[in-house]
Amino acid sequence: MGTISGIVAAHGPFDPLEGMRMLDRLAHRGPDGQGSHALDDAWLGHRRLAVVDLEGGAQPLRDPAGRYWLVGDGEIYNHERLRTELEDRGHVFRTRTDQESALHLIEADGLAALSRLWGMFALAGAALDGRFFAARDTLGITPLYWARHHDTAVFASELKAFDPNRRPDVEPFPPGHVWTPEDGLRPFDVLADAAAPGAAAQHEADPPEEVLADIRDTLIRAVERLLVADVPVGALLSGGLDSSIVTAIAARHAHRAGRRFPTFSVGLAGSADLVAARQVADELGTDHHERVYTDDELIDWVPEVIRVIESFDPSLVHSSVPNLLVSKLAARTVKVVLIGEGADELFAGYGYYSEIESDVELHKELLSTIHGLHIGGLQRVDRVAGATGLEPRTPFLDLDVVRLGLSLPARWKLSDDRAEKWLLRKAFEGWLPENVLWRPKQQFGQGTGARDVLGEYYAGTVRDEEFEAERDVLDPPLRSREELAYYRLFQRELTGVDPAHLVGRFAGW
Repeated sequence: MGTISGIVAAHGPFDPLEGMRMLDRLAHRGPDGQGSHALDDAWLGHRRLAVVDLEGGAQPLRDPAGRYWLVGDGEIYNHERLRTELEDRGHVFRTRTDQESALHLIEADGLAALSRLWGMFALAGAALDGRFFAARDTLGITPLYWARHHDTAVFASELKAFDPNRRPDVEPFPPGHVWTPEDGLRPFDVLADAAAPGAAAQHEADPPEEVLADIRDTLIRAVERLLVADVPVGALLSGGLDSSIVTAIAARHAHRAGRRFPTFSVGLAGSADLVAARQVADELGTDHHERVYTDDELIDWVPEVIRVIESFDPSLVHSSVPNLLVSKLAARTVKVVLIGEGADELFAGYGYYSEIESDVELHKELLSTIHGLHIGGLQRVDRVAGATGLEPRTPFLDLDVVRLGLSLPARWKLSDDRAEKWLLRKAFEGWLPENVLWRPKQQFGQGTGARDVLGEYYAGTVRDEEFEAERDVLDPPLRSREELAYYRLFQRELTGVDPAHLVGRFAGW
């Protein structure tokens, strides 16, 4: 598998010293080494976290003749199948890294072959003949930003990598797209807006058993694919439905191999998440670790968290502080963690979905929130993992799981007085204790106790008259004194970044 790492790339006039400064700002994403390569019209740089091919996987990668060069972040899940095919076609591989399969595939078949890459990735490649490209996976699980000015395009894994003078021009690179100097920005694999339920199930009032089995089997396959690594793998276990299901699958897999699966939880003493996670861990027989924090610790970590996640949205801050602390705990034991992100967007887990009565409207809203994940929950997952030397893996966002989830009639996801994510709960009956399987959803920041502690403290740092005077600095306006407090910290930590189109801001908190 691949790694979470940091990439920097540029096409056009570019000072390599700027590239090295940018790599320095991404050192947290790749503490195991760095590399760079300059071509006539391009520059490629990489910071590496070693997860696979620990000795030989340094980047930039190149073909044996040194004509084609590539840097990448993320994982290509089908790399072994692609590698076998490409070796049969005469390609000679120099490393065991998954991203070398992308290098040879694009060399052989051009950029149209990007749609054959299965996984999470941000790639930038250059050739001696002047060709250049940058691309990002379908869902935007792996981060990529870019800034264009005159004849130069600069790319990096995080906002904070860019020099201050470039920050006003920085934009998110769109998921499922590829850019070349000749053709500009083009889609190669975007989730279709027309994704709609299959006709076969349209008339079923409730899902037949084979649909529940399909949900279960597809997710099991996704989890088991993501357990493959040359380093220890664990899970962040909140005690909520999504992480508990992922843990149940992984723990069964580990038990078959004679191992106990590591799990990690976090919260205030006695918080709902800690209690539920402990019960799940006991039931599943995992090797369980806890981090109990105090109110003061939560409050003190907020400025660092805002710098790390590059956002001031309160719902992200509430979940990111516990997420950072549990990730620091996990990083002492494992290098890869499974995470439950994406289930709420596929199976209608958020509270505001229950207010939608039309299945057509619900489907549109689910699709919209999936498209926004790359500047929301996925941004938190990536930045926190990158700051703690972990690689996050998200089974619910495996494309097989996503496409199955979107193909199911949204009518089955309407609340209709049933528990949210009823479909998912029903598919995994018998896998978890009943009171966990049917436990009502709480946001991670709520279940860990972070939301109330942080909301009360940071709202108290802003007076009402200050809020009225400053709330219209953004459009839409800042929503609370707490959000203004976080926005001030964001401005301090990320000077020069324009939040208007870079920071996701979400309803429902």
